[in-house]
Amino acid sequence: MDLQKQRAICEIVDSSIKNFAIGLETRYEAESIDPNGVINSKKNNCFIAELGEEFMFYSAFVRSFDSSFGKVLENMGNSIAKLSYVVNGSIESFLLPEQKQHISNIISSYEQHIQPKIEHYQQNNFIIPKNIDSFKMTHQTDNYFYNPDKKEHYIIELKAGGDLDNKKSRAEKMAMLEEYYLLKNQLKDQKEDKIFIYFATAYNKFGEGNDWKQERVMQFFDEHELLIGQNYWNFVCNDQNGFNIIFTQYQKSANHIKNALNNIKSIYFKEA
Repeated sequence: MDLQKQRAICEIVDSSIKNFAIGLETRYEAESIDPNGVINSKKNNCFIAELGEEFMFYSAFVRSFDSSFGKVLENMGNSIAKLSYVVNGSIESFLLPEQKQHISNIISSYEQHIQPKIEHYQQNNFIIPKNIDSFKMTHQTDNYFYNPDKKEHYIIELKAGGDLDNKKSRAEKMAMLEEYYLLKNQLKDQKEDKIFIYFATAYNKFGEGNDWKQERVMQFFDEHELLIGQNYWNFVCNDQNGFNIIFTQYQKSANHIKNALNNIKSIYFKEA
């Protein structure tokens, strides 16, 4: 990776984390005088409050932090991706009834423990009718990248942790197959273009470098459809050293969050 791109990635990471920390501190400072705020409302749970102020604080704070931080990582990934790809926000196309039925058949076969394979949807061609007006639709997406040099399109579903139950895994794969066929129909005259779908996680819940075996996800996704932890960040950077660059910078930028957390704690524990 050239030095200019590496610097750009580091700047994106630092600004993303810094802005998140500022927003975090601003929010909780404003909520400190609101009895219905995330932390203050936890005091109404007498069972949690009895365990002490610090436990009460973290039990309320961490859950809220996890959900908002996951969005920060997604936005950060998209910003970094713009250095290497064209990042699109929607797919405007059409979806045929036959394709919907085919998707349903694929998902049903996986529920019967047929091993998922990308060939199940990549090798199917459908006859496009002359009038497609009734089949038109727009699908909003935050993770659709395009590599113009390779003429490759990537539809990605990112989960911060990737811990999905069977029903959610089923729904995610079905939604991604619909996006796949929408895009395939949109590109029907661009025969050289290829489409790939990926289920991605921002980190490996089993530890970076370890095998990732989330059986509930593997029931519906081929191993070639997975971008887990560092593989996701390498893909976003379009470089095999991408994760190392991002995480090295994050280790420095994390001080923004640590400082914000200390300031927030001082607000809520000022009477202690």
